[in-house]
Amino acid sequence: MCEFNKNMHYYLCNSKKSCTFVANFIQIETINLSLAMNTLYQTMERMLAQVSTTTRRYLHDQIEWNARLIAISGQRGVGKTTMLLQRIKQNHQPNEALYVLADDFYFAQHRLFELALQFYQQGGRYLYIDEIHKYRGWSNEIKNIYDQIPQLNVIYTGSSILDLERGDADLSRRKLGYKLHGLSFREYVNMSKGLSLPAYSLEDIVSGKVEFPMNNYRPLQLFAEYMQKGYYPFFSEPGYAERLKGALKLTMEVDIPMYAEMNVGSAQKLRKLLYVLAQSVPFKPNYAKLERDLDISRNTLPQYMDYLDKAGLINVLRENTHGIKLLEKIDKVYLNNPNIAEVLSETSTDIGNMRETIFLSWLRVGYHVTSSSIADFEIDGKTFEVGGKNKGKRQIADAEQGYVVKDNIEYAYHNEIPLWHFGFVY
Repeated sequence: MCEFNKNMHYYLCNSKKSCTFVANFIQIETINLSLAMNTLYQTMERMLAQVSTTTRRYLHDQIEWNARLIAISGQRGVGKTTMLLQRIKQNHQPNEALYVLADDFYFAQHRLFELALQFYQQGGRYLYIDEIHKYRGWSNEIKNIYDQIPQLNVIYTGSSILDLERGDADLSRRKLGYKLHGLSFREYVNMSKGLSLPAYSLEDIVSGKVEFPMNNYRPLQLFAEYMQKGYYPFFSEPGYAERLKGALKLTMEVDIPMYAEMNVGSAQKLRKLLYVLAQSVPFKPNYAKLERDLDISRNTLPQYMDYLDKAGLINVLRENTHGIKLLEKIDKVYLNNPNIAEVLSETSTDIGNMRETIFLSWLRVGYHVTSSSIADFEIDGKTFEVGGKNKGKRQIADAEQGYVVKDNIEYAYHNEIPLWHFGFVY
């Protein structure tokens, strides 16, 4: 008679015969597990062979890669998988790192902890797990790996930001968390033209210090391309709009409903809400009107807005207030980026709205952006009014540090800064 100790991962036997049986069983299971792991290695090697290391995302060099537990969240399609594979390809010796997809067929027969333990026993040091929210019960198993295999570093990603927040309840004290955003204008130019242009701080940008290879490229032409289809790294692949629509559909129909435990009717109302926002951004919340038009209760609407914001579909701009009221003071709602507007809007997008949309999308990555009582935005005591090349300075006349952000100009002049310059903030 044998008993399996789940905590210590071995069998307790009370006879020689039963111990022989268990030894043979363990040997067979070990062989099967090794064969299955070999399949995972083969999959990883195929993916590594296809990934380019020519350009890396801004977040790569900000991550403390030697931390024992790292969580990377972000919208579908922003490049999390590529970043992990680049890290493995450039920084790890053979067999010390393993990349796995959390929904791989391997996990139909094996547990995540089981994989981590054998990987570590075979000399593994870095386990990369992609799309971890697709693995049921992932949070508890990651916690066990962290507590019971302290020599193993785990890096995991998730496109479902909402589900990662729910799962992170037991991991908040253990992990370092990062969020990957879409491509900045600088990253788009570097990737599309094979350049290595640096990023600039906000202070450098408003001081007119952004440098660009004007002799070889025209920034306004490239910026127009970026606004159409440059926010996501798959911009060079065919069918950009359809790929983006597919990613949005999965977020709306799978990620958010799964997290919020929505029924079909509630999920449909959520989709209608995003559609309404896409036709009217920047949108000043009018909950009474939305309640009537969409048949969504007044108490539910703020939750739906929060879901869309955390899932990376919209950006919420709040008023410049402090304390608990900050949670209530939503001034405007924007789509996350102009590329989403291009695929969701029934008519041509309003260029004025898109200028504000991309400015907010870029600056919220590294700065706290609020609405301004006299202009469009306020950041660290600086006031910004966004518009076209003929935009005047009336709105910033009373600002201590006021700037007019202009589209369709190439060079900065005093406090008039080209919009595309802010695309170099990361």
